[in-house]
Amino acid sequence: MIRRLNCYFKEMYPIIPRLILGVIIFSEIYFIILLNYGVTEFSIGVSEFVGVFTIFSFLLMLRIADDFKDYELDCRLFPNRPLPSGKVKKSDLKIFVTLLVIITFILNILFMNNIFFFLFLYIYGGLMSVWFFNKAKIQPNLMLALVTHNPVQMIMNIYIISFTCIKYNLEPFTHISVFTAFTLYFPALIWEISRKIRAPKDETEYVTYSKLFGYKKSVRFVLFVTIIDIITNIVLIYNLNKVSIVILLLNLVWLIIDSVIFIKNPNKFKFITKIERYTYITEIIMILTIVFYLLVGKV
Repeated sequence: MIRRLNCYFKEMYPIIPRLILGVIIFSEIYFIILLNYGVTEFSIGVSEFVGVFTIFSFLLMLRIADDFKDYELDCRLFPNRPLPSGKVKKSDLKIFVTLLVIITFILNILFMNNIFFFLFLYIYGGLMSVWFFNKAKIQPNLMLALVTHNPVQMIMNIYIISFTCIKYNLEPFTHISVFTAFTLYFPALIWEISRKIRAPKDETEYVTYSKLFGYKKSVRFVLFVTIIDIITNIVLIYNLNKVSIVILLLNLVWLIIDSVIFIKNPNKFKFITKIERYTYITEIIMILTIVFYLLVGKV
């Protein structure tokens, strides 16, 4: 079983990169909140590590849930993936995810101050894993699936925000907390839509946004959301580092140029690769802005 799970992790959820992702997500929201509230003295303890593990654990749970939800479709379109190919058994994943959720629950009970938000996050994730008990209606409807599933990123952000505000006794209902809740929601929304934008020649029976609305309209919508995303980022780092704002805007311009090229010639490259580059650069700049502020101060 362990060998089969190891095979699954290598292909579907590489442990170390995803742990790093958990650190990035938790740290970015945690410190953005604190620095915008003017808190510069931190007390990092076990709770913060549990928070990071919870993000890692939750995303892993969603990954496994998606493999169960899409099993029949994956058997047709992606037969070489670990679960459809039989490299890992359903029973392996069921046992593992049950233990993972139990461990995460115990850690949150013992060390976290926001158990209500934890329960809300995992209950929502659990409902997602069973298509909110309406698979026949949601699964074939790409827009309905987006509306019901994508908000989970926002709920995950709120889990981190609630922990931070409670620990440091901060007012939770301000523009800072609202913008922070959106700052990692928009990249998730942008990525989710972009990964389902394809050139006409690359379309298959797999339902994509480009098939439903055309690749041009889909790309324009992604750009619209991206601009809103940049605005939220600028608001949150405006008092931290002005140089970072310039870099964020240049990164946006770069994406706009690539988007125009894709609209004119969708066969030139895969649009998702440009979105991933944009996202990586944006999040790196946000993290570096926080680190630079902590080490040097305002610029």
